[in-house]
Amino acid sequence: MIAAIIDCGTNTFNLLIADFNVHGDYKILLNTKKSVKLAEGGLPQNKIAPKPFDRGIKTFTEFTKTAKKYKAEVIQAFGTSALRSSLNGPDFVKKVMEKTGIMIQVLNGDTEAQYIYKGVNLALEDTGKPVLIMDIGGGSTEFIIAKDKQVAWKRSFDLGAAKLIEDFGLSDPITQEEEKKLKDHFRETLIPLSSHLKKNPVDTLIGCSGSFESLADMINADKGENPPQANFYTFDNGDFKRMHQILLESTEQERREMPGLVEYRVDTIVLASIFIRYVKKRFKIEEMSYSSFALKEGVLADLISGKIAL
Repeated sequence: MIAAIIDCGTNTFNLLIADFNVHGDYKILLNTKKSVKLAEGGLPQNKIAPKPFDRGIKTFTEFTKTAKKYKAEVIQAFGTSALRSSLNGPDFVKKVMEKTGIMIQVLNGDTEAQYIYKGVNLALEDTGKPVLIMDIGGGSTEFIIAKDKQVAWKRSFDLGAAKLIEDFGLSDPITQEEEKKLKDHFRETLIPLSSHLKKNPVDTLIGCSGSFESLADMINADKGENPPQANFYTFDNGDFKRMHQILLESTEQERREMPGLVEYRVDTIVLASIFIRYVKKRFKIEEMSYSSFALKEGVLADLISGKIAL
């Protein structure tokens, strides 16, 4: 069976088309994304502004047409932070239904985190040791502590990259004072994560957002290597620290010229790198990897197992 999965994120919409069977075999036919920036302008009056609203509708419609070209027998669509927190999120869902006949299921933070775990697990199977999974979105960031082939703890925090940029109004380049304010905010907000990591210590961080992907691509480009082709990539600590320092000192214009960095992450990559670096240092995590599988692959895992009715 061919299925299309559309993940409507705050910064990007993602489309996955896969052919699968009930025996657990699957083949990914298409995996693509497009920048929509639903939170552009900072969700004035807690609403998606008209331009990004229309941009999102247009992108969703295009993805639907693509899915039909691939003869998808089922199309599953999911919305995350921007659609669940904005006052006109339901209007967006209604408009999509009117134009395409597809109902977007708006996920709560816990369900989103659960799908992210399932997606990472599909790529990684079992690490054999406790890990912390981190997915930095535009409006929220999900953390999952996984061990013994299951979720030990999960939570979604309002710490999305786009939201933090709007809230803190960062300079170009970022100042040391702004960086300290961000870290203080992380420390205060992530008290629940800190508490649970004391009970479930980990030494591996698995990132599964576009920010981790961009960092991997930039590091490889800096070393004159091709972008990672596998579903999983392991970072060298020295490489990450070096790229982190380069980003801290960079201007927006300089980042636009950096090999490996896609245009729509130019404004968020510095904040994401600070966030990642903070988590690694605060919780004394040495190993860091990137999984290209996340929410939409988690949905695929449930489709394969029959947990989502077709």
